[in-house]
Amino acid sequence: MDAQALIGTWKMISWTRRVVATGEVSDAMGADPVGYIAYQPDGRMMAFVANRQRPAGRREGYSDADKATLFDTMLAYTATYTLEGDRVVHHVDAAWDPAWQEDQIRPIRLEGDRLVIHNAPGKDLLSSQDVIFRLEFRKL
Repeated sequence: MDAQALIGTWKMISWTRRVVATGEVSDAMGADPVGYIAYQPDGRMMAFVANRQRPAGRREGYSDADKATLFDTMLAYTATYTLEGDRVVHHVDAAWDPAWQEDQIRPIRLEGDRLVIHNAPGKDLLSSQDVIFRLEFRKL
């Protein structure tokens, strides 16, 4: 992997999840997620993804149920990163979910102006199922 080619801001195109037990594939953050991942030359990165169908904002505040829905329909974290062959390791130091404050290992591939994070095993936060994620981004 060419470390220089990874540097920049990437816009999310899709994010799917495949359930390991059944093979079922679905969109992880809705059919048209909004998201960005940015890799900087200083070795830092940031990621943000949200479902476009999130509840509308409210000036008067949110109920606990609203807050849970907002939490469940986004993710964000910041980290340092290192490249290890065909993987990037995000060494997370702050995240929307403190459980993510550990190394996140991401198998990656560059295809022209596309960054594909593929075969990334994980635990679905809503269903607790073992899943394999595939994320695709386009370089801005």
